[in-house]
Amino acid sequence: MASHRHSGPSKYKVGTMAEKFDCHYCRDPLQGKKYVEKDGHHCCLKCFDKFCANTCVDCRKPIGADSKEVHYKNRYWHDTCFRCAKCLHPLANETFVAKDNKILCNKCTTREDSLKCKGCFKQIVAGDQNVEYKGTVWHKDCFTCSNCKQVIGTGSFFPKGEDFYCATCHEAKFAKHCVKCNKAITSGGITYQDQPWHAECFVCVTCSKKLAGQRFTAVEDQYYCVDCYKNFVAKKCAGCKNPITGFGKGSSVVAYEGQSWHDYCFHCKKCSMNLANKRFVFHQEQVYCPDCAKKL
Repeated sequence: MASHRHSGPSKYKVGTMAEKFDCHYCRDPLQGKKYVEKDGHHCCLKCFDKFCANTCVDCRKPIGADSKEVHYKNRYWHDTCFRCAKCLHPLANETFVAKDNKILCNKCTTREDSLKCKGCFKQIVAGDQNVEYKGTVWHKDCFTCSNCKQVIGTGSFFPKGEDFYCATCHEAKFAKHCVKCNKAITSGGITYQDQPWHAECFVCVTCSKKLAGQRFTAVEDQYYCVDCYKNFVAKKCAGCKNPITGFGKGSSVVAYEGQSWHDYCFHCKKCSMNLANKRFVFHQEQVYCPDCAKKL
């Protein structure tokens, strides 16, 4: 947006024909009559208005050859029609401002550009304390919480669509609540099986070690770090007597008659053939392949 003066004179001239010429359009003789010369042609005033004249943006009537014309960016006005869109002050001989396809005088431009409060719709004058967010401005005391209506002013706030919430209302209305302590999770937090937790609440049930970012095991809604699961929860392999954790090597388990084995520990007592996923014979708490079982 910038101030302008209207463009210069018209691109045609008006005169009285002294020589013998006919109108380019109606072929009437022009000698002794007023005529207009435009684009290399001579025409009478009547044909000029009908075929050549520009149309005024304001009154929508032709701008005749005898009229003064103002043109700006391919738009045309009678000089008397070139006025401020707000106060109608004539601008043909003055600077003006083109804004949003409207012509405005400098006074109305200043008035239109002055900031207005989104809350009370009154102007924000110099010296007023205000709050600005994404191009919208409020008086400080007009910037209130959409829920409790208390003044937020220059305090912290949370935008939600077209609404704004103070920290307390946002926490109560939108914040997730930890499944362990039931308090709001204002920042950070973790999610496990679609349930939110404070990081400090998601800990091993035995040693209280934080489990966020660590390997852990869930057993009947209880969570254990790897060490506590091995020591207190995991079944012991009937072969090597070490915990069966389900991690890494030996994550597959063989279970039979209340006992469990790492898959790599499940082998024949006599010939040591691995029997995971194979036929076996269980005799006196020991595992045998069918061939060795026949020799017992």
